[in-house]
Amino acid sequence: MAEDLLLGIDIGTSSSKGVLVTRDGEIVARASRAHETSYPHPGWVEHDAEAVWWQDFLALTRELVAAAGERRLAALGVSGIGPVLLPADSDGRPLRPAILYGVDTRASREIEELTAELGADSIVERAGTALSSQAVGPKWRWLARHEPEVFRRTRLFLMCSSYLVHRLTGEYVLDHHSASQCDPMYDLRGGDWASDWAERCAPGVEMPRLVWPTEVAGTVSAAAAAETGLPQGLPVTAGTVDAWAEAASVGVSEPGDTMVMYGTTMFLIQVLADPRPHTGLWTTCGAFPGTYSLAAGMATSGAITDWLRRLVGGEFAALVGEAAKVPAGSRGLLLLPYFAGERTPLFDPDARGVLAGLTTAHGIGELYRAALEGIAYGVRHNLEAMRDSGGAASRLVAVGGGTQGGLWTQIVTDVTGAEQQVPAETIGAAFGDALLAAVAIGAEPDAARWNPVARTVRPDPGAMEVYDRFYERYRALYPATKDVTHFLAARQRESEH
Repeated sequence: MAEDLLLGIDIGTSSSKGVLVTRDGEIVARASRAHETSYPHPGWVEHDAEAVWWQDFLALTRELVAAAGERRLAALGVSGIGPVLLPADSDGRPLRPAILYGVDTRASREIEELTAELGADSIVERAGTALSSQAVGPKWRWLARHEPEVFRRTRLFLMCSSYLVHRLTGEYVLDHHSASQCDPMYDLRGGDWASDWAERCAPGVEMPRLVWPTEVAGTVSAAAAAETGLPQGLPVTAGTVDAWAEAASVGVSEPGDTMVMYGTTMFLIQVLADPRPHTGLWTTCGAFPGTYSLAAGMATSGAITDWLRRLVGGEFAALVGEAAKVPAGSRGLLLLPYFAGERTPLFDPDARGVLAGLTTAHGIGELYRAALEGIAYGVRHNLEAMRDSGGAASRLVAVGGGTQGGLWTQIVTDVTGAEQQVPAETIGAAFGDALLAAVAIGAEPDAARWNPVARTVRPDPGAMEVYDRFYERYRALYPATKDVTHFLAARQRESEH
């Protein structure tokens, strides 16, 4: 008899991916689709849930169901970008495009208001995280203030993964991890919605039922089966935020384990035995019951390298090759990678990119390497914040598309002085979705056997010495230019009106 297969689907910022996996973790087929992200105004970042999330899901699912052939699908796991705000009517139909995670900075006024009303210390103590552009609560208040008709019609609060779950099963649920990123609407230690604060942010909106990413939320309905090609009755997990699914895919599960995700944005997740709130980081529930996480996220990383690629019209492989010829320090260039503001640990939506030391002698190799180095300095800054909170990173695991080629991971290791393990599979969150689906149906997968370490990146002492000197100047450059970049950010907003 043919072996059952697990299906994992993840909706990312710039692309969506899917994978078919056996219960032993062998990848049978994979698929991907690129998509566009909308930037309708400065500081606004949105996705059309129907045109992006659902259409990508349909395309990936149909391709992978065909690849399964006669083999039976045992379960489906989903994940997506988050935390996001998608207001929907009582039938789950989106009422506007989804407002994305911390890269969307529209709710600055509402962040200040809620912080003043609830108290900064109280928010960190109860919700685990200070309010920032990552927080969902202020975006609810923004919606009520600026789009009152949409808010009046809103009945359901959906995120990317829970939107897919609702379309597939009709269940109105959200996983605990995603909810714990809806600051200040979730009580971290209580493990439930902070109903009084949720009502203050989104009055009259019923919050979804909370479940864990390792639970089956429902089964594929007859209507969804007809539309997707999935079998009716297929178990569907509750889903979660993509980065936490990706951490599960590489066995980041013990206290001190830390995932470094190289993607459109750089994201770090460290497993904790108990919550450790920090004003410059995010403290959340983990993907598994009874676990917690310390998380950090930069507003841009791969988005900068892609911007450079588009500017010069080259290919990534050629640009990496040019950067590899340049010595550590990029021949005297230093870049602040705050091209879309910065999230942790600065929480400054008006921060902007700075390139210091530029001369006509510098070429694309120096520019590209300076971008990789600037992002690496940001990783070190966040790891130091984690250490200051009491969360020591005992093991770094590198994942994501940026691990390909080896240069970027080597630079991060040289800047931080920490070894990084690179797993055999870096397909990302979709692989973790399949693993979580296996857990949900009681298959008890072994993550280490599913995805063993393929190589270890070790620091070069000579490069470390160079980068220590540059890092000191990197930390000084932001406060030295903050007034100028805030002035320029204000002018950028004015130019759009």
